[in-house]
Amino acid sequence: MDGGQAGLEAAFHPQRRKAALVLLTVTLVWGATFIWMKQALNALEVEIETFGTFSVVAYLVALRFLLAMVLVAVFFPKAHAGLRSPAIWKGGAILGGLMLVGFVSQMVALNEINPSTSAFLTSLYVVMTALLTLRMSQHPPRRALYWGVFMATLGAGFIEGPPHLSWGWGEVMTVACALFFALHIIYTQKLTTALDPLMLTLTSFIVVGVGSLLLALLSSDQALDMMVAVLRREGVLLPVVLLGLGGSFFCLVALNVFQRHMHPVQAAIIYAFEPVWATVFGLGLGLVSWTWWIPFGGGVLLLGNLLVEITSPAEEPSSTTQPAE
Repeated sequence: MDGGQAGLEAAFHPQRRKAALVLLTVTLVWGATFIWMKQALNALEVEIETFGTFSVVAYLVALRFLLAMVLVAVFFPKAHAGLRSPAIWKGGAILGGLMLVGFVSQMVALNEINPSTSAFLTSLYVVMTALLTLRMSQHPPRRALYWGVFMATLGAGFIEGPPHLSWGWGEVMTVACALFFALHIIYTQKLTTALDPLMLTLTSFIVVGVGSLLLALLSSDQALDMMVAVLRREGVLLPVVLLGLGGSFFCLVALNVFQRHMHPVQAAIIYAFEPVWATVFGLGLGLVSWTWWIPFGGGVLLLGNLLVEITSPAEEPSSTTQPAE
């Protein structure tokens, strides 16, 4: 059997194919979360002006993850056993801490920079995942993965045209957000291959939900007034419920359960489809104007994913990352 045929058979390996399809669905929902986040932030312009961006954003993150925490506790009662495990709490603290910083910084920056710049800078987590994996792993990424990384970053970053960078604090915060998302991908791979994914999901949601609620309380001297005002504001509750149900509960449960079947860099390349779906939804809602950059970016990203899938070996290492000494 030649290498090309072996790669084609590996790409259609049932377990990996199922994982790839599930993670692609995750990116579809994540693309919608971009719209929901913008809708919530746009509805809360008065509250952001009155109470400050950080406290309002932290409260929104708390609401979506506390809702997701309740859903995991209700639908996966076996996950409750992890609440008595120090190892599960330690893993949940790592994943939850990375998500907390990533999501809060992403939403704060999104209120300050344009979508194309945000998409480009956030897509840098694909490159960062590859570089961090190379540094932390005993199994460096294959050469084809680096080509996939390049094509995914190019496609995701230019889906809405060439980004115009001014390197203000919003851009710097978005780059930091990308770094934390890259670390989250890597540690998800490491921890979910060693510990129960659903138990990790529950504890990580508790960490994000409680942590962001504390940030909201501590960052404003009018925190209670802010919380009441946010909940009363028309046009906020529906996007927050959708963020909690879709963006947090469905997406992160699926990510924790299925990402472990793939190389973390390969998963990151699939995740780069998020801005493609966000652009598609934006077109449908009239929030994005059609340009030829859209098929260019989407096509390059798709080719990068196909390249990685076709050249994948029959088996990827089940756990590719080990902490650097």
